[in-house]
Amino acid sequence: MIAGIERSRGAASVGGRGDGADVSRLSRRRRQGWCGVVTPRVDGARLLARLDAFAAIGGLPNGGVDRPAFSPSDQSARGLLAALATARGFHVAQDDVANLFIRRGADDGAPLLIGSHLDSQPSGGRFDGALGTLAAFEVLEALEDHGASTALSVELVAFANEEGSRFLPGAMGSRAFAARHLPDGATLDAAGIALDAAIAATRASLPEATQRPLGFPIAGYLELHIEQGPILERAGLPIGAVEAIQGTRWLGVTMRGETSHAGTTPLGARRDAVAALVAALGRLQNDVMPGDDAARLTAGRLGSLPDSVNAVAREARCTLDLRHPSADRLAAMEAHARAVLGEAAAAHGCVAEIETLFATPPTAFDPDMVAAVESAAARQGLAARRMVSGAFHDALAIAAIAPTAMIFVPCRGGISHNEHEFVEPAASVAGAAVLLDATIDAAERLARRGAAAAGLNQRKRIGT
Repeated sequence: MIAGIERSRGAASVGGRGDGADVSRLSRRRRQGWCGVVTPRVDGARLLARLDAFAAIGGLPNGGVDRPAFSPSDQSARGLLAALATARGFHVAQDDVANLFIRRGADDGAPLLIGSHLDSQPSGGRFDGALGTLAAFEVLEALEDHGASTALSVELVAFANEEGSRFLPGAMGSRAFAARHLPDGATLDAAGIALDAAIAATRASLPEATQRPLGFPIAGYLELHIEQGPILERAGLPIGAVEAIQGTRWLGVTMRGETSHAGTTPLGARRDAVAALVAALGRLQNDVMPGDDAARLTAGRLGSLPDSVNAVAREARCTLDLRHPSADRLAAMEAHARAVLGEAAAAHGCVAEIETLFATPPTAFDPDMVAAVESAAARQGLAARRMVSGAFHDALAIAAIAPTAMIFVPCRGGISHNEHEFVEPAASVAGAAVLLDATIDAAERLARRGAAAAGLNQRKRIGT
C-alpha cells in the first residue's frame, strides 16, 4: 500500500519549515491510520495513454521515436506537457538551458524534484526518458486527485538534452543545473545550427512559462527509468533500487604507422596501424571483461587512413569506453589499456597516441533515498533488488548537489536506444506506483533531515 497522506493541504504540509516533532507526528498519524488519511494511487490507464500520445510526437514507423533535443518535435513534446500541466492548474517554468519544471501548489521552499527527460536518440525508443517524465507527471496528478500534501514541495523536471545525440555533451540540462552555468563553447549540430540558438528557440516555444534561475536550491531528486539492460528481466524482478552509477573513462586512440603498398611490402617492412590496433583490441577483449563480470570495455568509432583497399594504413583510430563500479578497478583498466596499446604499437613499428575524452568517477546515491525506494516497493508488494546503473542518467549530475536515487523497471531483452525498446504496460504502471510512494516517503525523510539540521544550527547559535 502507498503511505496515506492528509487531504487538508494546509494542515498537513510541513514544507521543510517545521521542526522534527512536526514531521514525526505526521509520520505517526500515517502509520496509525489517522482519520482523514487517504491513499493516492496512480491512474495506470491515464499513464499508458500519455505514453502513447507522446510516442506519436516524433514517432517512427516501427514504434520508436526520433525526438532530438531542442528540435521541433522536442518543443512539441514540451508544449504538450506544459498544456497538460496548465489544464490541471500547475505552474510551468523553465531555466536558461530549457530545463522544464512543473510545480503543483505554492512555491514552498527547496523542492524534491522528480522526473527525467523527453528527448530521444535519432532512432530511439518510446520509453527512454519519457516514462520517467510522464510517471512523474502522473505522481503530481495523483496527489492533486486526492488533494494530498507532502512533507516537502514536489516538482517535476524534464531535463534538456539528456541524450546528447544532437549536441554534446549528454545530460546537458542536468549538468548545467548542477554547475549553475551553461555549457562552454559554441557547439554546432550536424546541420550547422548553434546550440545557443536552438536553446533560445526552445525556450521561446513556451512563452507562458516563467523563468527560473539555473541551479536553484533543491532538497533531493528521484528518477524513474527503464533499466536499458537485461538484469531485472532475467531475474524476474519488477523493480530495481539503483544505489550507484558506475564510473566511466572514454579514451580517444590513434595508432600511427606508415602507408605503403599492400602488394609489395613484406611483413618485416610494414608499419601497419590497423594491424597494431586490431591486435591491441583483441587482447583487451580477452583480458578485461571475461574475468570481471562488472567490467565493461567497448571499442567504437573505428576508422583508418588512407582508407584504401590496396594500401597499408598509416593511421587507425577508435574510441574506448571503459566502465566499472569500482574507482580502483576502473583506473587499473585504463592503465592496462594504455599499456596494451603501447606494446602493440611497438611490436608493429607504430606509435600509439591516447587522449582522455571524458571521465566520471563511480557515484553512489544517497542511502536514505535508496531506502525510500526499497520501502516503497515493499509497500506496493513488489520485489526489488539493489542495482548499479551501467548507463549515464541525469541523476548522475544531480547526485553531486542533492540526495538522489533512481528506480529501474525492466525492458524487454534489455534493448534500448532502439525502436524496438519495450516496457510491459504493467511494469510502467508498477514503476509509477513505486515513484509515487517513494516520493511521499523521500519528502518526509528529507524534511526530517532538514529539520534536524536546522535544530543543530539553532543550538549552535545559542551555545547549547
